[in-house]
Amino acid sequence: MKASRLLMPTLRQVPAEAEIASHQLMLRAGLMRKLASGIYSFLPLGLKAFKKVENIIREEMDNSGAQELIMSALLPSEIYIESGRWEVFGPEMFRLQDRGGRDFCLGPTHEEVFTTTVRNEIKSYKALPVTLYQIQTKYRDEIRPRFGVMRCREFVMKDAYSFDRNEEGLDQSYQAMRDAYCKIFDRCKLDYSIVQADSGAMGGSGSEEFMVKSDIGEATLAFCNDCGYAANDEKAQCKPVPEENNDPYYTMEKESTPDVKTIEDLEKFFNCKSSQFGKTLLYQADDQVVAVMVRGDRDVNETKLKNYLRCADLALADEETVVKATSAQVGFAGPVGLKVRLIVDLEIPEMKNFIIGANDTGYHYKNANFGRDFETKEIVDLRNITEGDACPVCGGKINIAQGIEVGHIFKLGTKYSEALNCRFLDENGKEQPVIMGSYGIGVGRTLASIIEQNHDENGIVWPVSVAPYHVIIVTVNNADEQQMALSEKIYKDLQAKGIEVLWDERNERPGVKFKDADLIGYPVRLTVGKKASEGIVEYKLRKEEHYTDMSVEDALAAAVAFVKGI
Repeated sequence: MKASRLLMPTLRQVPAEAEIASHQLMLRAGLMRKLASGIYSFLPLGLKAFKKVENIIREEMDNSGAQELIMSALLPSEIYIESGRWEVFGPEMFRLQDRGGRDFCLGPTHEEVFTTTVRNEIKSYKALPVTLYQIQTKYRDEIRPRFGVMRCREFVMKDAYSFDRNEEGLDQSYQAMRDAYCKIFDRCKLDYSIVQADSGAMGGSGSEEFMVKSDIGEATLAFCNDCGYAANDEKAQCKPVPEENNDPYYTMEKESTPDVKTIEDLEKFFNCKSSQFGKTLLYQADDQVVAVMVRGDRDVNETKLKNYLRCADLALADEETVVKATSAQVGFAGPVGLKVRLIVDLEIPEMKNFIIGANDTGYHYKNANFGRDFETKEIVDLRNITEGDACPVCGGKINIAQGIEVGHIFKLGTKYSEALNCRFLDENGKEQPVIMGSYGIGVGRTLASIIEQNHDENGIVWPVSVAPYHVIIVTVNNADEQQMALSEKIYKDLQAKGIEVLWDERNERPGVKFKDADLIGYPVRLTVGKKASEGIVEYKLRKEEHYTDMSVEDALAAAVAFVKGI
């Protein structure tokens, strides 16, 4: 391709809307343009890189034995109603009606569609196992689209679904997908971690996320360098640490604390650390009110709480509900004498002589102790894991990092096959539910993650596997016939060797061409300049600072070897 004919509208200024490196560079390098909030169009360079990620995914999925198909993005409400997820998705689902008033949605995910397809087409154990996948657009009305294609309202996902006869078969299908994902992200040259994850609305017995560590990641990862344990914060298990306190158990006393409502206020009032408080929070969980208690310096992990309660909706109770449940203003809730269901974190029974709300406006109790002054049988892991906590596996030190989720694999079990009556006849002629797995990769998010991990102050530094073009030829002076002739010869020679090459023969200053080459990030640059008459060109790798003068023959050989990895 010749640059003079290529649509590559690069920008010198950083767009004000772009907060992170990948978003900035995808706009500046002319890979994409914004159409609306959370909706982007890919331009030629962006689409070439996007398709390369897509093809890597497709090749490894095919190699794993999965079969590609394509489902509609416009889906009838009936299948979601049948599975119970029409209401669960809430406002994130784009809903519409046809002219006859029938309800549809733009597919946010496709478990139901794949399940009903298998239900209709597979009847016998002889047709199992089977793994099906598609690479297709999904639609979710994100409340806050941000970070370009990291979190948007229209995005392309590779979603795959395995269908097996039993749990052993699911384990094998799951492992095959796990291995395929490792190969995909290895080929994309991503530095990633596999972490234990919460299954969320997808349901099922277990799941893992493929996370790219990044300071801009919206996910929080907990990992142990000693044993290799890794989990996201929604799943990470917290071990209670017995409090080292040799004091006797003091008598609980009620103390006046006027206008002292927050943990910070209490620290100043009692002149002690926040870890010496037990804070009680009230939640509205579907149609019931529950009280949740954690140590004063901890935060409630609402995903853990929601999973424990098995509720569809969970939110902090409003002021009216708090006053009704505690007979006190917000800020004075406590477990003693509380009339609602009480759930306490694992650390609460380990605490000694701590401070709690008194369910009386302007008062707190000091020297409270679990089991003596209040109790409950519901003692569960409810808090967020923090830096320095004990690893739940080996007891080592937990480290915390931010990450970008690029892939997620689930063991769904029979959640959807039972709901949608997807069954097969086993060897004995008996009906059994199909055992399912679900496996997703965000294509655009993977592309953005590659840029997040491969850029410098000048622009993108593409790995060869996903670069829109492998080599760029920069002609310094278009008016020099020898430079133009040599550039064209190199251009044709590289094409003949199967190298994707872009020739920048635009009538622009050399500095503009070099800046664009670095911004877009082609892996190899060959500069044809004043030494063209001697058969000498500059050879430079994008990831390296310096260039080398080489003969045309040596430069061609080096470029081909680098691109082909030989």
